[in-house]
Amino acid sequence: MASTSAALANAFLTGGKNSHALLSAPIAARVGGAAPPKKLIVVAAAAKKSWIPAVKGGGSLIDPEWLDGSLPGDFGFDPLGLGKDPAFLKWYREAELIHGRWAMAAVVGIFIGQAWSGIPWFEAGAAPGAVAPFSFGTLLGTQLLLMGWVESKRWVDFFNPESQSVEWATPWSRTAENFANATGDQGYPGGKFFDPLSFAGTLKDGVYIPDAEKLERLKLAEIKHARIAMLAMLIFYFEAGQGKTPLGALGL
Repeated sequence: MASTSAALANAFLTGGKNSHALLSAPIAARVGGAAPPKKLIVVAAAAKKSWIPAVKGGGSLIDPEWLDGSLPGDFGFDPLGLGKDPAFLKWYREAELIHGRWAMAAVVGIFIGQAWSGIPWFEAGAAPGAVAPFSFGTLLGTQLLLMGWVESKRWVDFFNPESQSVEWATPWSRTAENFANATGDQGYPGGKFFDPLSFAGTLKDGVYIPDAEKLERLKLAEIKHARIAMLAMLIFYFEAGQGKTPLGALGL
C-alpha cells in the first residue's frame, strides 16, 4: 500500500496528466482489488449562482466553466483559476472543509474560553493559572506526533480511499467499522461514528443508511458556516495584533 500511495501522491503533486485519472478512477482500481458493492448516491447539480449579486454571467471571472454548481456552496468564485484542474479542485475543497471545521471549533472555543476565564485567547497559554503540566517542547512534540499520525492517514486516504478502513491499521479502534466511509463522498464519512445523532442518515437494525437529501442540505449549511468562521478568525487575528479581543470589540 505504501508504494501505491506514494505513486499516487507523486503524480498528484507534480500536476501530471494522470492526476485526473487517479482521482476519478474507481476505488477498486486504486487499491488494486475488488471493492465491495456500495449504494451509489447520485445528486443532480444545483442551479449555478453568481458570487456577485445581480450578475449572472461574464466570462471566467464571474462564471468559470470549470465550476458547474455541483459543489455545495459553489457560487462561481475562483478569480485566480485555482480549480481549473479537477484534481486540484478536489484537493482545495478538501482543504477548505478541514480549515473551516477547525475555524468553527476555534471561534466557539475563543468565545467560551474568554467568557469563562476572562483571559484573552492569545494570552491564555501564558496565564499563571493556565493548566500546563508540560514544557512547551513536550507539548509541541506530542502534538506533532499525534496530529502527524492523524493527518498522514487522512492524506493517504485522500489518494487511496478506503485504504485506511482496515483492522490492521488501528486494531484497537475497530477501524473498519468506525472509520469506513458510509456516504461514499470524500470528506463526509457519515456512519455511526461520525454521525452518531443520525443528522444525515438513519439507523435501521444497527446499520447506518445515509440520506442524500439531508446530506446535501447539511453540506451547504456547513460550508457556509465554515467560511464565516474562517473570516471571523482572520478578524480575530487582526484584533489580537491591536491587543483587542472579540468580546471586547462587542463591548462585553
